[in-house]
Amino acid sequence: MKTTGNTIFVTGGTSGLGLGLALKFHALGNKVVIGGRRRELLDQLAGEHPGLGTVVLDVDDPKSIQAAYDEVTARYPDLNAVLTMSGIMRPENLLDPGHVAIAEATVTTNLLGTIRTVATFTPYLVAKPGATILTVSSGLAFVPLVVTPTYNATKAAIHSYTQSLRLQLAEVGIQVIEVIPPAVQTTLMGQQDDERAMPVEEYLTETMSILTDQPEVTEVTVRRVGFLRDAEREGRYQETVQALNGH
Repeated sequence: MKTTGNTIFVTGGTSGLGLGLALKFHALGNKVVIGGRRRELLDQLAGEHPGLGTVVLDVDDPKSIQAAYDEVTARYPDLNAVLTMSGIMRPENLLDPGHVAIAEATVTTNLLGTIRTVATFTPYLVAKPGATILTVSSGLAFVPLVVTPTYNATKAAIHSYTQSLRLQLAEVGIQVIEVIPPAVQTTLMGQQDDERAMPVEEYLTETMSILTDQPEVTEVTVRRVGFLRDAEREGRYQETVQALNGH
């Protein structure tokens, strides 16, 4: 992926890593459009960052995805990249029947939201030079955090889905990149002050360096996520599960 001269749509771009990456791309001179549910927050961010585009988007709603697609492609016809950052992460007790509602919401946002967004935008990207789709999984796709089972499962599914997507879209020239974050100091699980999590700016800087220095990269894996990403292939899976979950 070239990191300049793009027009990029970022779902889940109003906070956390989504906003962080959007602003990093924006600073490099790309046209960037962020999607989010709250119009007032989008307007605030547009005011704070001149030139940043915004569109209302709820990835849980297929009609909202279609409406965002219609607006983005009409206003930004040079669109050639989509980054699917939208996601939720909630703890679950699998012995509590109430966890099913959390599981369903997590699958809808994290997995179906990604699939529906990709399905909606891919036909448009086919004709665009330098077309790129960036999906977002997690180090927890490879080693589970016991308190977030469905989150882990959706991220593992995104990993597998992205591999198939990459193989299929190779025929039409769309690059597919999987972004695999470790725990980062965001509000996703209230870990903004967790010293064990990676500082946000450190994560963003290393991620952008990888994208800049390795234009053909398929997985963006910062150094700190290797502990999880490489656990199984390095033969230390059980030890890593135990270390991650404090056992």
